[in-house]
Amino acid sequence: MEQGAGAGRLAWVDVAKGLCIVLVVMMHSTLGTGEAMGAAGLGSEGFLHHVVAFAKPFRIPDFFLLSGLFLGRVIDRDWRLFADRRVVHFAYFYLLWVVIQSLTKYGAITDGAGPGAFAQHLALALVEPYSSLWFIYLLAVFSVVTKLLRRVPWPLLLGGAALLQVVPVRTDIYLLEEFCARYVWFVVGYLFAERIFGFATLVRAHPRAALAGLALWAVVEGVLAFTPSGTAAYPTLASLPGLSLVLGGVGAMAIVAGASLLTRAGGPVTAALRACGSRSIAIYLGFFLPMALSRTVIVKTGAITDVGWASLVVTLVAILAPLGLERMVRHTRLSFLFRRPAAFHIADARAPARPVLTPA
Repeated sequence: MEQGAGAGRLAWVDVAKGLCIVLVVMMHSTLGTGEAMGAAGLGSEGFLHHVVAFAKPFRIPDFFLLSGLFLGRVIDRDWRLFADRRVVHFAYFYLLWVVIQSLTKYGAITDGAGPGAFAQHLALALVEPYSSLWFIYLLAVFSVVTKLLRRVPWPLLLGGAALLQVVPVRTDIYLLEEFCARYVWFVVGYLFAERIFGFATLVRAHPRAALAGLALWAVVEGVLAFTPSGTAAYPTLASLPGLSLVLGGVGAMAIVAGASLLTRAGGPVTAALRACGSRSIAIYLGFFLPMALSRTVIVKTGAITDVGWASLVVTLVAILAPLGLERMVRHTRLSFLFRRPAAFHIADARAPARPVLTPA
């Protein structure tokens, strides 16, 4: 249960992040398991594929919106402190885990070409986000771009970001394409942070109306997410330009509302989601290896033949394993895996941030 406004706000943000990281891991686990089991002749789709399809329009938008919520606390600080908290922080984990993930795939990356090919791969990862780590890479880019544009009138900034999302950008530069598709959600979180926090408070004050709104949203979201559009470029109605922008925003606010209601209700599910949210970066960095290993074991042994249940097991392993690892190394020399050491700070980590969020 909540223990004051401040605690309540922190709680719902963690729960919302927990929902998002679970959906992200579920997506990677389910699609990968379906592909592997399909290749083995065991079927390629299960019940979790429907959950993944339902969440597609809002899964990533909400994650970026939540990431932009607290940017206002540091955006007007000097570049040194800002870079430490919003650039170096993400760069440290990105570079560290690019090396770790790449080492686990050394053979496939080098294909017998040796260390030179591996070094070339690492160099490319500096300019082209690697694997699932693209999200952390983009957070640093979004933060810098937003600080540079902070003097731009907010309607112009928001309108430009929305236009980038609506107008299809097709390019071989993966970073640019993802920037155009995702930046608007980070901007929304930054510009409307106080209103989003106010919305969460309103939801907790009117739970019945909020539940009715969530039910209506779920029906509309389901219809649009599963109805074919008739075009190859946009397979469902939910993916159509303009409509995907609206659904991303509405879906993100639905996650905020759902997290707020869960925080109000409490219980073990809320506690579990809050734990996942408070350690979302550990899950995001470490889920890839247990996911791949558990998927391989299931497919090769045939221990689970139903794609849906196999995907669920892989998802649970991929979430619980990094949480367990983070807890094991928290107070050891390996804590650097999930906690940035003091040597990698370029500003005093104890320097206070502004206590007030920047209003829209």
